Amino acid sequence: MAEFAQPQPRCHTCALPLPAGLSQCGACLKAPPPLDMCLAAVPYAFPWAHLMADFKFHDQPALVRFFAHLLKATPWVEPALEGADYLLPMPLSRQRLQVRGYNQAQLLARQLNAAKTRTDLLLRMVDTPAQHGLKRAQRLTALNEAFAVEPLKVSVVKNARLVLVDDVMTTGASLNTAARVLKAAGAAHITGLVIARTE
Repeated sequence: MAEFAQPQPRCHTCALPLPAGLSQCGACLKAPPPLDMCLAAVPYAFPWAHLMADFKFHDQPALVRFFAHLLKATPWVEPALEGADYLLPMPLSRQRLQVRGYNQAQLLARQLNAAKTRTDLLLRMVDTPAQHGLKRAQRLTALNEAFAVEPLKVSVVKNARLVLVDDVMTTGASLNTAARVLKAAGAAHITGLVIARTE
């Protein structure tokens, strides 16, 4: 599958594809997102979309080893992992976790670096509608108040370099909402890290 995983230039703050020689897209230049950096291994397209669905919805958590290897082979990912104080998997609501049986972002973070993975800092406060079926404005509204930093752990987040781990990034609404909450708690630097980015 190497031919489907060739590195491509991407905006360093939202991971959208860019022409060679550019480092940031116009939207991020005009309105810098809360993410300081965003890295994606592959586009959310053939063959990755099918594999991601198996990983996320069809009870194939063992695919996590393959996806972690794919991410570590992506430019800038290893330095981001090495420079991070903690990896924070995007949390699922209790209801979503009960249905799925596992949090794919948590499996991925632990596969990337178990020692740095923390699941006790970023909390999912409310269950929101599935994001892939919503328009951007609806996503942003649905995510209001969705995340919080554990009040007893704010001191851990303060001045920390964090990597937010998720499987797929579409509009970036979830990752950016979580990053905004972490920045408000004093995080020094936040990198978003996803397997696939919609384009």
